[in-house]
Amino acid sequence: MTARTLRVLAGAVLAALLPAGCGLPELADLPLPGGAPRGDGYAVTAEFSDVLDLVPQAAVKVDDVTVGSVEKISLAGWTARVTLRVDADVRLPANATAAVRQSSLLGEKYVTLAAPPTAPAGARLVDGDVIPLSRTARGAEVEEVLAALGLLLNGGGLAQLRTINQELGAALDGREPAVRDALSQLDTFIGGLDKQKADLVRALDALDRLSGRLARQKQTLGEAVDSLAPGITVLARQRAQLTEALTALGELGEVGTRVVNRSRDDTLADVRALQPILEQLVRAGDDLPKSLDFMLSFPFPPNVTGAIVGDFVNLSVTADLDSASILANLVAAAPAPARGAASPTAPRPPGRPSAGGSTTVPRPGDGTGPLPGLPLTECLPDPKDFPATWTPPKDCLLPEGCVLLKPGSTVPLGGLILPKGLVPPGTAFPAGTELPAGTVLSAPCVLPVTGAVTGQLGDLPDLLGGGLRP
Repeated sequence: MTARTLRVLAGAVLAALLPAGCGLPELADLPLPGGAPRGDGYAVTAEFSDVLDLVPQAAVKVDDVTVGSVEKISLAGWTARVTLRVDADVRLPANATAAVRQSSLLGEKYVTLAAPPTAPAGARLVDGDVIPLSRTARGAEVEEVLAALGLLLNGGGLAQLRTINQELGAALDGREPAVRDALSQLDTFIGGLDKQKADLVRALDALDRLSGRLARQKQTLGEAVDSLAPGITVLARQRAQLTEALTALGELGEVGTRVVNRSRDDTLADVRALQPILEQLVRAGDDLPKSLDFMLSFPFPPNVTGAIVGDFVNLSVTADLDSASILANLVAAAPAPARGAASPTAPRPPGRPSAGGSTTVPRPGDGTGPLPGLPLTECLPDPKDFPATWTPPKDCLLPEGCVLLKPGSTVPLGGLILPKGLVPPGTAFPAGTELPAGTVLSAPCVLPVTGAVTGQLGDLPDLLGGGLRP
């Protein structure tokens, strides 16, 4: 043994004895290199299903920047719990994600923290928070990639690619124009879809809303389908009867077709024969319903219902004894003077108003009222503003309860309707007074038929002066 060898052995023994005797740290107590945060940080626990060969003191990175280190790795059941020490200046959302990555193909493992890619960021991640399994992941190992590649090369479909290529070439051989045209049409079709992308998105959104509404009403739809079961069962039982009914209906249709075809000429002849009758009915117009109304009270007029009392009829006669008109008609004299105009030579009888005033004569029934034939403007409603029920003023001296009803109103008992709007004789209004067509007179407006005779006396000057006076 040489002196050099002895010196080496002595140095080794001295190096082994010095730590034990002088209190130097052992090799296991030496700290491992790593990116520990500077100063105080906060601890976060991440749960992984597999941490690969991640070791304590491994780096913790955010956007490829080291912000902390792995403080501890423990096992809780089948879940690995990794305690991370992160620099206090690093701000991360409470729903941050964690993943185990590899710095290079053969590099070390580290943990990367990041904000959620799709979900909105939550509150800030603080000391003691836990990142659950649903927000952690790990990268693929080189061994896994090589194993998958080996599976593809050995037992995959690469051997069939050549066959597929050959068959595809044989199928397209000589059909290049058709394939080119198909690709062109496909490009046009895809372009049209791209232009209608907004419409398609709206349609899909509407379909999504419809699907959601149907999903919310799933129970109601289920109950509706269940309630259809009895009806479908009844239809199934009566299928034979329904089939026979449809068959009979088909036969009836055939019979009806034959009848219509054979009677077509006769039907057309009957319609042509009815044409003159229908034309005459159209020309008759309102006369036909009026005549039917008159038939109900024949041989009396329709307003005679108020004159029938028990088993007898009250009748009255109104005689116009205007002497001037009578003489003019009998001896072809000059036309009768206008009513109300006094004769310049005839003396004015007592009670007769002076010329220029309103002329009145007794009205049958009460002995007062306006002269028949004169317009009663203040006693008639405005045709443009006809109320449902119009009551004449008391100054008109009309019978109490005499009102006018708007056209289209129901005719009261004993009332009178004016189809053409002209007032006939025998009412409280002068004959010939124009009212809106269809106006209804109440029963008090129709003069009562009592059978009494109203007489008037006078001498020849009174006759020649324009009428008899009381």
